[in-house]
Amino acid sequence: MADCCNDKACEIEALRNRQSSTLKIVLGINVAMFIVELTTGLIAGSVSLVADSLDMLGDALVYGFSIYVVARGARMKARAALFKGGIMAAFGFFALGQAVYKIVFPQVPVFETIGAIGLLALAANSICLALLWRHRADDINMSSVWLCSRNDIIANVSILFAAAGVWLSRSGWPDILVGLALAALFLRSALFVLRGAITELRATNV
Repeated sequence: MADCCNDKACEIEALRNRQSSTLKIVLGINVAMFIVELTTGLIAGSVSLVADSLDMLGDALVYGFSIYVVARGARMKARAALFKGGIMAAFGFFALGQAVYKIVFPQVPVFETIGAIGLLALAANSICLALLWRHRADDINMSSVWLCSRNDIIANVSILFAAAGVWLSRSGWPDILVGLALAALFLRSALFVLRGAITELRATNV
């Protein structure tokens, strides 16, 4: 019998198992951080924390769906990426709406809470990014998952800037501006993922 390490089917199965295990870990991290960020964001009155918590929820849904399609074909993975792109776009528009609401009804958020939770979220997402790094080029499914994680790091750093800005200015504008920037980031990434998914779907129809 051929050695399993020389068997292509065995290698593919091992890769799928590694992908699934990694996705389950980052799924758990994102669910936990969604609860923490949403609760503290609402209490502190922070647009950036609420926006980031919704991104965490979107990522959790993305990771859960990605686990489902790990062992499936290219077309199903492209459909999953299309679904992920839709989620990212939806949360981008929601974050945009939150920012507009705070402009109309201004409120100075609690910068201590924003900073503390921002640091916690940055640590959590750094772990996720490290876990997903080796899978970033496996296929369109894992590539889109890694892109979500990379965006999370950018969002977390932005939140820390928002906390510093609120502290220095004693106004809610830094928080609002970060919320708007996060919305733009979500929408840009959504467009990238949707384009890739559509291209992949067209290729599988050939």
